[in-house]
Amino acid sequence: MTEKQKEQHRYWGSVEPPKAKTEFFSAVTTPVSEGSDAKVATIRMYGPIDSWGGWWGISTEDVGRVLDALPDTVEQIVLRINSPGGEVWEAVAILNMLSAHKATVVAVVDGLAASAASFIAAGCDETVMSPGSQMMIHSPHMIAWGNAVKLRKHAAFLDKLEESCIEIYTAKAGEQDWRTLLAEETWLSAADAVALGLADRAGIVPDAGTATTVGADDDESDDLIVITLDDDADAAAAARIHAAAASARAAAPKPPDSTEPGNPANKEELTMSDKFLADVRDRLGITDANASEETVLAALTERVATPAPTAALPEGVVAIEATQLEQMRADAAAGRQARDEQIAAARAATVDDAVADGRIAPARRDHWIAALAADEGAADTLASLQKGLIPLEPKGHTGGVDQSSDEDGTYSKLFPPTKAEEA
Repeated sequence: MTEKQKEQHRYWGSVEPPKAKTEFFSAVTTPVSEGSDAKVATIRMYGPIDSWGGWWGISTEDVGRVLDALPDTVEQIVLRINSPGGEVWEAVAILNMLSAHKATVVAVVDGLAASAASFIAAGCDETVMSPGSQMMIHSPHMIAWGNAVKLRKHAAFLDKLEESCIEIYTAKAGEQDWRTLLAEETWLSAADAVALGLADRAGIVPDAGTATTVGADDDESDDLIVITLDDDADAAAAARIHAAAASARAAAPKPPDSTEPGNPANKEELTMSDKFLADVRDRLGITDANASEETVLAALTERVATPAPTAALPEGVVAIEATQLEQMRADAAAGRQARDEQIAAARAATVDDAVADGRIAPARRDHWIAALAADEGAADTLASLQKGLIPLEPKGHTGGVDQSSDEDGTYSKLFPPTKAEEA
């Protein structure tokens, strides 16, 4: 392969691609016991995820061919993963195809489940991390070119794409600060993945079949049904399925119970640990230390079905409906406004009476109203003024001098002008 050809490979880079696709993607099924049909299938997804398929990587079409070729008797798929990831939508489609298959799917991370491969692993019925394996999650990225408007659209698209990834992670591990974990490109060891909730356990999961070169042209073993994905994928797959032997090796592995390959643990009867049972019993107030699981579960069911008591309000506090509270607030505001208007009218009446009694000049009416608004004690001063101090009838002028009353002087002494008024 020339250097130019190597540069054209999007994932393999300078690494020489395998000579046959079955070296990095294949499927094997094996019967459970003599005379029975295949129950467990192993699918090895050892390569990048790419919609082009072929030498580029593993595509949705590739996985679809494998699933279509599996015998109807397959009840469990062991999906072995060692992948750097790839295209998000292609990985989502692969995950949904696996989820739609009638068989339960146990994802086994043999080496690396990174990027898009991580949510294929996390989205299966059970996820097992092999010793030394790792999982990597990060925000989706892309190569973009354009002006600021175009690049902002690309950024918004990546945010929306990240929401799809978070949806898958949340379904497996619950609510977490996924955006931070993705933005920081988080690498998880086997134990880390289990602790975070993206994997169910760590351990070794055996293949459905014996170790062999899957998809070799000269493989005529009666022990295995081999599905290949070479250039004649459909023909080869159909030929090998129909050529499968009627009997299998007596030593063929049987699907184990519990969380080992076989039926996932969540589809079998589960038992409580002694510590968990004791903790639940204590919290429910069950004093019988020998109470059975059935008794504890019945008490828990009753507790959940019983509505929680309403917390008592502090003394002097009364609960009212929100609509009533809003009406009360509106009424209070209207009452406050009416009261303010009454007070203003009373002040004006007091000043008008003083004008009518000749205690103040009509020109000072607004000044006295403002004084009463600022200090109600001004009413006493107003009442102390002598009635008739201000002539009710206009007086003439002598020698050009204004013969006004002393009211202005009295007001000025009681209420000196401010600097603003003097100016």
